[in-house]
Order: sequence, then structure tokens, then C-alpha cells
Amino acid sequence: MSTEPSPPSPAAPAAVGAIGDELFAEGAAHGITLALVVQRHGEVVYERYGHQPDTLFGPGGPVTPDSTLISWSMAKSITQAAVGIAIGDGLLRLDAPAPVPAWRGTEKESITLLDLLEMRSGLEFVEDYVDDSVSHCLEMLYGDGKDDMAAYAAGLPLLHTPGTVWNYASGTTNIVSRIVTDAIGGTGEAMESFLRDRLFHPTGMASAIPKFDTAGTFVGSSYVYATARDFARFGQLYLDDGMVGDERILPEGWRDVARTQIAFDDEGGFGYGRQWWLWPEFPGALACHGYEGQYTLVVPDRDLVVVHLGKVPADDRAIVRAALRAVVEAFDD
Repeated sequence: MSTEPSPPSPAAPAAVGAIGDELFAEGAAHGITLALVVQRHGEVVYERYGHQPDTLFGPGGPVTPDSTLISWSMAKSITQAAVGIAIGDGLLRLDAPAPVPAWRGTEKESITLLDLLEMRSGLEFVEDYVDDSVSHCLEMLYGDGKDDMAAYAAGLPLLHTPGTVWNYASGTTNIVSRIVTDAIGGTGEAMESFLRDRLFHPTGMASAIPKFDTAGTFVGSSYVYATARDFARFGQLYLDDGMVGDERILPEGWRDVARTQIAFDDEGGFGYGRQWWLWPEFPGALACHGYEGQYTLVVPDRDLVVVHLGKVPADDRAIVRAALRAVVEAFDD
């Protein structure tokens, strides 16, 4: 069940509407699409919304342009933006040892902020979303680590020399989030104001709601709620290399920091930069990826941002990715 699409802009090729029909079709092979927004030259040229299913936590209902939907790991790229702003303010340095008080005088004190952004801290972390017996991620988000997620992740053993082994880890991003929080005032209230005043409001993301743990750390690995249009606005910020109109939000070149490839994930077929994913078939593109098929794909050479939000099983996300590739390829100039 889905809403009817808004009349497409003449700037949207007919193929985009056909792709939307497939994604929102009842019983679609990939699962459920909740929102699809295509933005070109800074303007929405196609959008469509679906229907939230009923869950144990309550009834579902229609998704609208005003519905705030969960980011899951797309929040990692928002955390990377917060780091950029703090660096631009002179509060942090990429090449300096990460300012984690518990690491002073230990073998972990050589871990740099850059190592953390690159997911090469060397810390143990199993990123599993199903088996809580082996998952540090589930233990951090919902178990013993949930009240102070950064401390939980920072306290795990160092397995490798920092900067040498890539390991995608949500805990690493929450350590980064705590570092930014400490740099700008040390409280959740300060971080919430920082995100709102320095990132969300200047970018036009009025709906964005970051979530915090009991210790006041923004759960930068997983929890931002926003409308699909506002996730597109975030993508537009990187499309425009950190500018909104004449106002610079991110340091010049911060987009290139994000899309510098550090590793390649053979399982997914994507490169990894610094809290952003890279799509090899679109050189220069970068993307936020989130659990359940959340994507914000930024393609600078086509001046294009594509957002998909949904509830898609892991085994079926390749279908969504193929659809998003087809959307991009429909804009062939």
C-alpha cells in the first residue's frame, strides 16, 4: 500500500516514475519502501511515500512528507559532519590522539581521531544485528552498554595496531560523537544545541531529531529521525561541498575528506571513506547507508541526491540498490 506519487517534475525522466512504481508495489520483492525522494539542482523532482506497517509497538499508518523516519547508520555521516564543524572551529584535530580520558597512559592512547573516522581504531567490535550472543552492536544499543555507549565501545580490547585494520563498527562512531560532545561543552544539551544551531537549522533540516543515551552522548551511530526531504537536504550539503547558499557550514574540502576511500567491502561491493560509503560505478559519489534499506546517495557530477527509506531485509537490499542505481542512470547528462 502506498500513496500516489506527486506529479513528477518535467526534470524527472519517465523511468524514475516506473522505478517508483516497482518500489512501492504491494508485495514488492525487496520488502517495504516508505519514502523515495529524488532531488536535482537542489529541487525535488520526484517524491512518493508508502505506509508504515503495524508493529508490536503500535499501529502503522500512511507516511507523508512530514513523517520523521529513523536514519539507522545514516547517522554516522551526520556525525562526520559534526566533526567537520568542530575541526573548523579549531576544537579538534584529525591527526591528534583522540581525546578519550580513559585511554591516557594506555596502549589505546595512540588512536587518532582520523583512525576512528576511518573505522581503523584497532578496537574489538562485532557489528552484528541478529545474534546478541556475539554482537557488540546489540549489546551497546540495547544491553549493558546502552546507558553510556561511548564508554562501552572505548572499553573494548585493542586487537590491532591503530590505523592498520578496517572494521566497520558502530561503537567507533559513538566514541567520535562523545569526543565532539566533550569538545563543545560536555553535555547532551550542548551537543543537541550544536547539532541544531550549526548543522540542522542552517541546512534547513527543521524536522531532525537526534537521540541521546543516558550519559548525554548523541547516538551518532544510529539515531536521527527526520523527514525524507530533510535527509535529502543533508545530502545536498555534501553535494555543495558544505555550502548552503553563500554560507559555509562545513570546512572547505570536507566532502573530499568524507569520500577518500579507505577500504572496500567485498560483501556489499562498496568502498568506504570516512563515515561515508562510496559507490564504485559513480566516481566521486558518496552515500549514507542505514539498516533496513535507508540510503542517501549523493552524485555530484549529476547534481543529484536520492533518498530511500524503508523496511528491507538484509538479503533483499541489493534490489533497492539496483533501483537507486537505475534512478541515477536515468539522469544521463
